[in-house]
Amino acid sequence: MMKLFRRGRKKEEKLEDFEKEAVEIIETAKKRKSILRGKTGKKKGLFRKKPLFEPYDEEKVGPLVEYSPPEGWEVVEEYWIKEPYSKVVIIENEELDEQIYVVVEPILTAYETEVLNELRNALRDVLEEEDVGSELREVVLKETTDFLIRDMKLDLDAKSYYKILYYLIRDFIHYGKISPLMFDKMLEDISCNGYNKPVFVFHRNYANIETNVSFEAEELDAFVITLAQRCGKHISIAEPMVDATMPDGSRIQMTLGREVTDHGSTFTIRKFRDVPITPVDLIAWGTFSSEQMAYLWLCIENKKNLIFAGGTASGKTTSTNAIALFIPRRAKIVTIEDTRELMLPHENWIPAVTRDAFQGEEGAIDMYDLLKAALRQRPEYIIVGEVRGREALTLFQAMSTGHTTYSTLHADSVEGVIHRLENPPINVPRPMIEALDIISIQAQVFIGKKRARRNVEIAEIVGLDTHSKMLRTTTVFKWDSVRDEHVMIGNSKALEDIMMMRGWSRKELKEELERRKAVLEFMVEHDIRDYREVANIIHAYQSRPEKVLEKMGLSELIPKAR
Repeated sequence: MMKLFRRGRKKEEKLEDFEKEAVEIIETAKKRKSILRGKTGKKKGLFRKKPLFEPYDEEKVGPLVEYSPPEGWEVVEEYWIKEPYSKVVIIENEELDEQIYVVVEPILTAYETEVLNELRNALRDVLEEEDVGSELREVVLKETTDFLIRDMKLDLDAKSYYKILYYLIRDFIHYGKISPLMFDKMLEDISCNGYNKPVFVFHRNYANIETNVSFEAEELDAFVITLAQRCGKHISIAEPMVDATMPDGSRIQMTLGREVTDHGSTFTIRKFRDVPITPVDLIAWGTFSSEQMAYLWLCIENKKNLIFAGGTASGKTTSTNAIALFIPRRAKIVTIEDTRELMLPHENWIPAVTRDAFQGEEGAIDMYDLLKAALRQRPEYIIVGEVRGREALTLFQAMSTGHTTYSTLHADSVEGVIHRLENPPINVPRPMIEALDIISIQAQVFIGKKRARRNVEIAEIVGLDTHSKMLRTTTVFKWDSVRDEHVMIGNSKALEDIMMMRGWSRKELKEELERRKAVLEFMVEHDIRDYREVANIIHAYQSRPEKVLEKMGLSELIPKAR
């Protein structure tokens, strides 16, 4: 009965969402119609039911984009971003040892460019900036464009119409020139370093690579101001530097003019992943081994505290999000971040985000404030995006009082982690660091000529030496750079504690690790990567391991009754 009730509620919620969407598109269309009526003085026939042109058909219209590389260059890879309007071509010149990321978009004739500019100017008068990014806006924009083309009696064929419509949608609804970069799921970072300089991107397969996208001075200044406005921020010569969150959740840092950056305005976008990485992905990519993940799974389930450390873009936050799937389904979780990056399938989860001050210092809510509030919410697990200052002391106090905590830290070694924690501005007393169980070190490394992310070490804090008062650590796993393998080289105090707490023998502990390792390897082998599917299998194993093992054909691993 309860399941039926829940199912019914979900249906009602979906219906409510659908109704809200329908109301929004109707109201938006009415508003646009009202604006256009006021502008043109006409009362009827503004929007026709019949579209100006039939849906795009390549056989009738022909291709909208074409590309051939310059002499001396050859195509390494190409893929669509938004078929049939934009695609990416990676080209390479072996003699120069260079690669370029080429954004291919429709090429406009002089007449098409003139029409595009006229329509842009007309649309600026009738379209508002609200709800930018909504799919519903495309419908309204297309209807308005169709009306304007008819009203202005513009002579266009189907091919020209679709090329122009692409640029209007790109510039009014999406992110202008960088729209293909924003929609490319293979990119992690987008970086514009100044006027008339090529935009650089960090590609998952090619690392840092130059693109064919660039901005002139006035164009870039206007673009940065527009980006800031879309993020709900203000940027000016008086305040030329801004950190913000973009509508899609990506992080952006912007500077305006030559006030603080000599080459002109800049922006750096750290892209937001709409699909979280799972432990299965990290094993498949070789970042962790299945043995390491089985170890982390058992430790997290048994409430061991953990910090992921590493350099910039070493994958700390990605790993934190991935291992959070090991947290039991019904456990209460509070996450604390500057910018929303963590995404969990758990229902009993409070995601908290910091807030800047409205005026001066009034109204700001930082990580420390959120962490203090979190401790009053009685969470079992606290995940902090990154510890940098006074919030670290509160975090370690939470560890000492029985809250399980995970966080990230900029440091490239176990000694570096301890040094940063003990010294300003963090200043955690050495006896309190003893509450931290596991330190995981990650790095960007080269495997042959390719750059990759690897977990280079997992270490544990054993305790405080009574004589020297130094923290004793032990390395449990180490990455072998020659063979590109993760090797278990030491004993684990965390596993010993779990064994004692669960009343297992050493053989039972080993068997449990093997079972979890086999479950993870099964998911890798069968390409089970979706984070909800992975989470469901993990949580099913936590409640009924025998059933999961049986379904996977691993019956021989089912523990026999004692």
